[in-house]
Amino acid sequence: MTGEAQGSDLFGYYDYYETPVKIVPTSEGGLAAWRLDRRTGGWRQANDIVGEILFAMGGDIFVRTPERFVQRTEAERGRYLKGEGPIFALYETVNAIEDVARAEDRPFTPEEAALITGIRRRTFVMFEEQLQQAGDPGADPTIATS
Repeated sequence: MTGEAQGSDLFGYYDYYETPVKIVPTSEGGLAAWRLDRRTGGWRQANDIVGEILFAMGGDIFVRTPERFVQRTEAERGRYLKGEGPIFALYETVNAIEDVARAEDRPFTPEEAALITGIRRRTFVMFEEQLQQAGDPGADPTIATS
């Protein structure tokens, strides 16, 4: 989106119909929206939904903190992506913890919840760094340290 953004209150992190979306400033002073692509784990430009997100809050659109955005993004990546390497081994670790809790029909223990949160924060940075190296303009590993 090339229009002028009016203040940083437009920028942020969202769940848009159960998909992580971020609205970020551009170098030209505007804003851009990026929607998680569940097939690749990367970011697809989504400027066409900015108005709906900013002006039609409610229903299936939710504001998220940076931490919640990181957790949601990694939950989606861990659920939908398959592959080899350290990131996918960590996703499998989280999935195994979730499977045990689900099989035992119980919530996560405090230790399990902390482990999942820490792993997802780590995989977010790792995945975003790989996306940046591959030239994905929507990648930003610094969100996990916000």
